[in-house]
Amino acid sequence: MIILKYLCIGHSTYDTTLPIEKFIIENNKYRIKQHIECGGGPASNSSYLLAKWGCDVSLASIVGDDYYGNKIKNELENIGVNCKYLDIVKNHDTSSSYIIASKETGSRTIITYKDEIITKISKNIKDKFDVILVDGEHYETVIDVFNNNKDSIKIIDADKVTETNKKLGKMVDYLVCSKKFAEGFSNVLIDPNNIKSLIEVYDILYNYFKNKIIITLESFGSFTKIDNEYKLIPSYKVKAVDSTGAGDIFHGAFTYFISNGYSLEKAIKLSNKTASISVTRLGARYSIPEINEVINND
Repeated sequence: MIILKYLCIGHSTYDTTLPIEKFIIENNKYRIKQHIECGGGPASNSSYLLAKWGCDVSLASIVGDDYYGNKIKNELENIGVNCKYLDIVKNHDTSSSYIIASKETGSRTIITYKDEIITKISKNIKDKFDVILVDGEHYETVIDVFNNNKDSIKIIDADKVTETNKKLGKMVDYLVCSKKFAEGFSNVLIDPNNIKSLIEVYDILYNYFKNKIIITLESFGSFTKIDNEYKLIPSYKVKAVDSTGAGDIFHGAFTYFISNGYSLEKAIKLSNKTASISVTRLGARYSIPEINEVINND
C-alpha cells in the first residue's frame, strides 16, 4: 500500500467562537453559556482534517512564539500533523479570530487580527510530497516547494482575488475557489439558480487558468465541468448552527478524496457532505467528522 505524503502551506490562526441565539444588535450586552477555542486558518484546518483521517501530513505555516502559537502547535501535533515546517517566529503575534456564530441562521461573522504578512517561511522545505494544498499565503515558500515537487498533485484554496493567487492558480492542477473569488475575478455576479451565470463565470476562469475549476457555492453546493458537461453538484440539506471553517473542511476533504482515486464528481460530492456535516456542529476543528461518517451509506 502506497502512503501518500501531504503538505499544506498557508495561514494559521487561533479561533474563539461565541455562539449566540440570534445575531447581535449594536450597543447591547449579551451573555452566552459557552465559548469554543481552537486553532483555525485554511491550510491549518485542512492539515488537521487530513491527519484526523489518517494521512501523513505536514503543515508549513507561521505562528508567533506566544500563547496562541503554542496552543496551535500542540493541537496539531496531538492529532498527528507533522509540525516540522511550522515556523515559530519571535516578536510576531499569532493571528487570532473572534467568531460570532448565529445559531438561528448558521451564519458567522469573523473579526480577525493579523500581524504583518511574512511571505517566506524560514524553514527550508526539501522533503518530497505527493499532494500539496495551498491557500495563497507565503507565496515565496509555495514557489520553492512547487519547483521542488514538479510531479505532485497541486491544489489551491482561492478565496480572495490577489496577484499571488492569480499566479499560483495557473500552477496548480485544481483551482478550488469560493463564489467571492469567482465573482471578483470574472466581474460577473453568480446566481446559483441561473445556470447561465455559472457557465459564464466558469468559462472565464477556465480560459485564464486552464486547469480543473471547482466553484464552491456554500449551501448551493459546487459547480464544475466534467467530460464537457457543466455540473452543479448540490450540497446536503442540513440545519446549520455554525459555518465556521466549512470551506477549509471542504478543501481538506477534497484534497483527500481526489488524491485517493475518487472521480472528480464523487470527490466533490463527498466534500460537500463533509462540509455539510461540519456546519451542524460548533467550532471549526471540533466539527470535522470522522471519515466513516462521510463515506458510510453513500
